[in-house]
Amino acid sequence: MLKTLEWTPAGVKFIDQTKLPLEEVYVTAKSHEEVADVIVTMVVRGAPAIGVAAAYGVALGAEKSTARTIEEFQPEFAKICARLAGTRPTAVNLFWAIDRMKKLFATLAAEKVSMPTARESLLAEAHAMYEEDIAACKSMGAFGGARMPAEGGVLTHCNAGALATCGYGTALGVIRSAVEQGKKIKVYADETRPFLQGARLTAWELMHDGIDTTVLCDNMAASLMRAGKIQAVVVGADRIAANGDFANKIGTYNVAILAKEHGIPFYVAAPWSTIDMETPNGEVIPIEERPAVEVTHHGGKQLTPHGVGIVNPAFDVTPAKYVTAIFTERGTLEAPYGEALKRMAGK
Repeated sequence: MLKTLEWTPAGVKFIDQTKLPLEEVYVTAKSHEEVADVIVTMVVRGAPAIGVAAAYGVALGAEKSTARTIEEFQPEFAKICARLAGTRPTAVNLFWAIDRMKKLFATLAAEKVSMPTARESLLAEAHAMYEEDIAACKSMGAFGGARMPAEGGVLTHCNAGALATCGYGTALGVIRSAVEQGKKIKVYADETRPFLQGARLTAWELMHDGIDTTVLCDNMAASLMRAGKIQAVVVGADRIAANGDFANKIGTYNVAILAKEHGIPFYVAAPWSTIDMETPNGEVIPIEERPAVEVTHHGGKQLTPHGVGIVNPAFDVTPAKYVTAIFTERGTLEAPYGEALKRMAGK
């Protein structure tokens, strides 16, 4: 299984996703500041992976601190959390992970544990999130795999695979599970402009697993759907609102509308930590605006005229009405999503 990130004695080791697919390079973040930089520059990306990376960043900050007592460490801990929380605004897993570390720290502070104990406890919590993420991906993969067609084309957008998680993947976990069940799946991976996560990352990791994969430009999906080559769509999510609206990589909304028009089921796979019951609907999900250079340049070469206006939202919001089902590690959700999510939240 691909290791997107892992804790090592030297720091947090990441596969550098900006170098894929032609170079398999690893970088080690030796401080919480370096973890923050890794998240911002998209060396690591994907909501679940970002959350666990941030948890490890907090643990790394505690390990590197020279504070002698937990009381002395408290102001520094708050700054570490704030720095990591400020890296990317849309992926709710980031804030979920940091809040979980904050709750643990509050308990440790109340108990006035020693700094060595605090360091051990924070690292153990990050390790737990890592293992839970892999288990969640495999569980939702099993739920989703059962809904995939026995054979035919499955389209996915961006990368919601092992590279977006701690391993196995969300949307690609569904595909992996379907293949493991013996289903004859052919994957169509949207290129995913402008950062090309589909062309660079999804294609790389599925080929790594020997799964039949074809890359298409983002504007080709409608044509393939009309030709009958797509039997299902499955994507990941960076935040799912309480009514089932969800944010995912820019271009997902387009795919959802096309799938609806062509009568193709459109599925979302995400861990429960991606669901934000405090966000009522997609209208209030914050959307990250990425640097213009990601659009103006590729591979160091300028593609656009000097001075042209650029818009580069990293995500869009797909209304719940376009979603056939949502797969989580707790089970499968179907409309009406507001009621379904409330019932599942109570379990």
